[in-house]
Amino acid sequence: MTLPFRRPRAGIRPSPVFLVVVALTVAGGYLAWQATAATRTARLGVFVFIVAGWVVTVCIHEFAHAFLAWRFGDREVEARGYLTLNPLKYSHPVLSILLPVLFIAIGGIGLPGGAVYLHPHRFRSNAQRALVSLSGPATNIVVAVLLLVLVRRVGLHSEHGVFWYGVAGLALLQVMASVLNLLPVPGLDGYGAIEPYLDRGFQRSAEQFKPFGMLALFALLQIRSVNEAFFRVIYWLFELSGLPSAVGQVGLELLRFWEST
Repeated sequence: MTLPFRRPRAGIRPSPVFLVVVALTVAGGYLAWQATAATRTARLGVFVFIVAGWVVTVCIHEFAHAFLAWRFGDREVEARGYLTLNPLKYSHPVLSILLPVLFIAIGGIGLPGGAVYLHPHRFRSNAQRALVSLSGPATNIVVAVLLLVLVRRVGLHSEHGVFWYGVAGLALLQVMASVLNLLPVPGLDGYGAIEPYLDRGFQRSAEQFKPFGMLALFALLQIRSVNEAFFRVIYWLFELSGLPSAVGQVGLELLRFWEST
């Protein structure tokens, strides 16, 4: 009996750009793994590992949005290349990738990144719209948990301390991104999850603020009292893993290789 051959959909595949970013993550991790002390080379490895690793998680985050939207009936995501995990396909590569990476490098803040244009009117229910919005932050939460479990079970007993500090730093960024993405701010996933249930007039009014949601969030974090309250929450969530938040903070300090002695 001959089974019919089903050709895989061409749009669902890792792009060469994504694979290059994965390779950079591995290369940075290798440099950090080989280090016996926090030398400039080791810190450069942590920088590449965290920044490239962050871009990888942004791609996975946006793929989760796009894939679920595709399953719910939005076929445009395939034509736009959103199912290839290519960060260059996002609506605003500068706002989606470059600015968040810059904020990570200079301030250690994991702002939400990535932007894919979806067609929510093609979904069959408000619940589907909410699920599509929540699927992205869910990936950040899963990655954060996996990294923290690895650091606690393996990293604390390893001789490759520089590498594991980098892993903890990346995990800390994932915790930040999870919290920030879930805030009900127009343009972020938390708002997207509740938007279908809001008054239509309010939705139209909030629409114009969506492009500025992330920037407004960054501006708010410059207020000392807001910043301190935010990081208290982040460190508390991080420490639910059983690890001190200082482990993640050291990882983010190490990525600033230009400050090494």
